[in-house]
Amino acid sequence: MIRKSLVSLAAVLSLGNSVGLLVGPAYGQQAPASSQALSIIPQPVQLTPQSGSFAITSDTKIYVDPKNEELRNIGQSLSQQIKLATGVQPQVVQATPGKQSTGGIYLTLAQPTENLGPEGYTLKVQPAQVVLAASKPQGLFLGTQTIRQLLPAQRSATAASIPAVEVTDKPRYDWRGMHLDVSRHFFSVEFVKKYIDFLAMHKMNTFHWHLTDDQGWRIEIKKYPKLTSVGGWRDGTLIGHYTDQPHKFDNIRYGGFYTQEQIKEVVKYAQDRYITVVPEIEMPGHAVAALTAYPELSCTGGPFKVEGLWGVFDDIFCAGNEQTFTFLQDVLTEVMPLFPSKVIHIGGDEAPKTRWHECPKCQARMKAENLKSEHELQSYFVQRMEKFVNSKGRTIMGWDEILEGGLAPNAAVMSWRGMEGGTDAAKQKHNVVMTPGAYVYFDHAQGEASLEPLSIGGYLPLATVYSFEPTPKELNAEEQKYILGAQANLWTEYIPTEQQVEYMVLPRMSALSEVLWTPASQKNWPSFKERMQKQYQRYEAIGANYAKSAFNVHQELAIDTTQHAAIVTMQMDAAGPQIYYTLDGSAPTASSQAYSKPFAVSNSAVIKAASFDNGKMMGKVTSKEVTTHKAFAMPIKLTNEPNKSYKGQGALTLVDGLKGSTTHTDGQWLGFQGNDLVATLDLKKATDISTVKTTFLQNTGSKILLPTTVEVAVSKDGKKYKTVYSAPVTPSPKQEATINEVKADLKKTKARFVKITAKNAQAKAAGTDPKDSGTWLFADEIVVQ
Repeated sequence: MIRKSLVSLAAVLSLGNSVGLLVGPAYGQQAPASSQALSIIPQPVQLTPQSGSFAITSDTKIYVDPKNEELRNIGQSLSQQIKLATGVQPQVVQATPGKQSTGGIYLTLAQPTENLGPEGYTLKVQPAQVVLAASKPQGLFLGTQTIRQLLPAQRSATAASIPAVEVTDKPRYDWRGMHLDVSRHFFSVEFVKKYIDFLAMHKMNTFHWHLTDDQGWRIEIKKYPKLTSVGGWRDGTLIGHYTDQPHKFDNIRYGGFYTQEQIKEVVKYAQDRYITVVPEIEMPGHAVAALTAYPELSCTGGPFKVEGLWGVFDDIFCAGNEQTFTFLQDVLTEVMPLFPSKVIHIGGDEAPKTRWHECPKCQARMKAENLKSEHELQSYFVQRMEKFVNSKGRTIMGWDEILEGGLAPNAAVMSWRGMEGGTDAAKQKHNVVMTPGAYVYFDHAQGEASLEPLSIGGYLPLATVYSFEPTPKELNAEEQKYILGAQANLWTEYIPTEQQVEYMVLPRMSALSEVLWTPASQKNWPSFKERMQKQYQRYEAIGANYAKSAFNVHQELAIDTTQHAAIVTMQMDAAGPQIYYTLDGSAPTASSQAYSKPFAVSNSAVIKAASFDNGKMMGKVTSKEVTTHKAFAMPIKLTNEPNKSYKGQGALTLVDGLKGSTTHTDGQWLGFQGNDLVATLDLKKATDISTVKTTFLQNTGSKILLPTTVEVAVSKDGKKYKTVYSAPVTPSPKQEATINEVKADLKKTKARFVKITAKNAQAKAAGTDPKDSGTWLFADEIVVQ
């Protein structure tokens, strides 16, 4: 009966006005809107603007089949969205063929002419009616998100309408996800629902809920009540950054957990929005909170305390103890019925093998199972848990460390340490979700560190997220099928509030949504920036605390050794506003110099820039101070290459006139791990020199140490050098990150070539691990005067 009535409705809608059932009022035939003006994110596969628009009035109704409760719920959701945007709330009514009134919005299940899959849909907006069709309810729900974006971004006094358009749409990837860590910081049920609403708005379909870690166990397990009564609470939380030394804590008891009823409530809320909730129960590492509650599951027997410090800890679940497996199976036996997801995430990342190496039980397990290493012991651990999860009709997923020691037969891999792990897993015919830190770790700063809230570090602007390509080129067509999709991760060590969660995910979630939905060939960064202008209005309309970092002016200075100048290029990750700048350190205004093209700076300057729209500053002021000197923009060579992760703009970073901050990831530092800095400057001609200043960073928490000595040698021909300065460097007594300048005073020196050698402290330094490949030496500007 249901199928028959749906076909009847579809038939009626296809006839339209030709049979006299839907006679619309007269409408002006205005020209079609451009697809960019329609501002839909993610960009649909096919979008064709039409003439006219569909007016929303008090008579507008949403028609659905009365025998389908799912469609009624989708209709009610759309009705509420229309009310928020227009003030008019259409009634959701039964669509009886032959009795519809004019001006209707129709939601129908119908097979499209082409295969759009369960999440695909077609949308036809005409002046007389709106028809949204899909083969499955989830397709209709996703289509309503497109209608939502065709509505006014903000309510106005004028009559509301939906521009006429035809859309045929489906997602590129099946897994379009967002992750939320509620262990490091805990968030309310109401906020988790709000987070899920953000996912729905962006056509995401997977919510990865990170529920357990060293800093707190957040899900009620009735058989093990101490997991939440003890493991759910810590006695203090780190103040400041992990690298700040010594560590300080607030000594405030902190915690919380979700009851199983609350878990069910959240899962149902997500299901109503066609979002799958994937739970993560960490094992064998990141287990200190659980071990605090049940220390007998560890290798040492404890005691432990729930961590208030961030990082990776040696104490993990004991793989040689049968109790461990009984415990984890009992936990998952309670977890799985709460989550309909076919995938259960078991972590598997960052599990140090220190305790296993020293544990008699673990070593006995290795011997009994003929395992050659602790990595193989982890593989045994994961495979054993996989068999249990598979026996319940579910599949496990783990971070890419589960590849080490051998991948479990049916496991899916979440690749976070770059794309390599996911690529390897796909070649082994395992399903993969890509989540590389360089593109989708939303806990990284999205602007200059000095202008952003405290974060773990890193730099992930909107443009970088948009440039992400989840499917590696190294895979052939068959192997590419194992790339399910991708997600962004939000680790919350430095994100204590709900407002900051919103700040960190918006607007980057919009960029990711287009990466995961829109065909790669149709992605267009300039178009995306234009369409984001209305998306920002939508954020404001729902009161979202989105980041405005995209409006900050990014100043990029490229050194021209021919002109001996810095070429300044300015750009934003936003469209619309105009950039204005000053060179004298004064604050820019809308009356300052307007930026139109790159320009050269050959003298010392303090460049400040900001974007303005109708006289209003849109972001924050960004600043670059250029200090010119005799070595500025001169040719420079390095004997040892810096680490690829800290290479700045190459050797010229040392003579670009820019000074680094206390953040070693700001792009102004060259990082050498275990190697010395040996830099040779060519001043082009014999030059009088009185001082050579070199700048170094010290941050003992990150094993960044000052050099032991600095030497300066000079030459007239670049072949024979004379050492004119050599002195030891005294480490700073400060524990926090500090910038240290070494000044070499030279007397009556004239030379063309200057060689600076800074000796790396190597692993001899106190507190360094002999197993490390070397301590870090970070160098910045070399100033010759």
